Amino acid sequence: MRLGVSSYSYARSLQRGALTILDVVDRVADAGGEHLEIAAGGFGDDLPRQPELVDRLREHAAARGIGLANHVIGADFSDPATVDAEVARVHEHLDVAHRLGITHLRHDVVPWAWRDADHAEFERVLAQVVPVCRAVAEHAATLGITTMVENHGFAFNDSERILRLVHEVDHPGFRALLDVGNFVCLDDDPLRAVQRVLPVAAVVHLKDFLVRETPPAADGWLTTLAGRAVLGTVVGHGDLPLGRIVERIVASGFDGPVSIEFEGLEDDVDAVERGLTNARRLWAAAGGS
Repeated sequence: MRLGVSSYSYARSLQRGALTILDVVDRVADAGGEHLEIAAGGFGDDLPRQPELVDRLREHAAARGIGLANHVIGADFSDPATVDAEVARVHEHLDVAHRLGITHLRHDVVPWAWRDADHAEFERVLAQVVPVCRAVAEHAATLGITTMVENHGFAFNDSERILRLVHEVDHPGFRALLDVGNFVCLDDDPLRAVQRVLPVAAVVHLKDFLVRETPPAADGWLTTLAGRAVLGTVVGHGDLPLGRIVERIVASGFDGPVSIEFEGLEDDVDAVERGLTNARRLWAAAGGS
């Protein structure tokens, strides 16, 4: 297993200035991680305009023995009036990934919170985003980069829609970033969904959630489409069947990057360290190496 961390796991520390992205490299190295994903969320979307920071990040990661495995950005290809500008922005981030030596980039296709009003609207948006994803993948391939869509947000999150998008784009350089936890946000059974999406996955995120049938009064809980409540927590501390999920990943022979992504209320540095330890334990129990 190639086990690392998404920088988004440290989003709160990055946003309040307690850590820099270079500090995050050190935290991951000190915790025994092998790689880092660079997520624009958490420390801004300005890397295309910070070439000096990009170079320092690449050099510092190399010095600490941390690979840079993936660049994660948002994107919205659904509006014909703005799609050209959005594609140009994604191209800028592809250039950043190339400069960092990264070979995977995840982009969204619609805003995180968007949900189609009916099936006809979904079909219209799907028809709009498919050729854009294909064109972006074609450009990324010239840089040696595989692009991906993640099961993320409220539109393209369940396994059926992710598979449909990947198959309709129909480009060998367009795959899925498989987040094992996000399926529950749309009430998709994670065991079934992980099994279905694994064949088209290029990167895997290990994530855990607390799940409640009735939303608590406390802040921080996300309400799913079916009205359940979920809250991120340390990998291995939540309610998801991570042992059985990891068994499926190991059995599939998946050999791409596997990254912890923490989204809970606990201290992020401690949560990542505990998550890495728990992930290794789960992997070993599943017979992985």
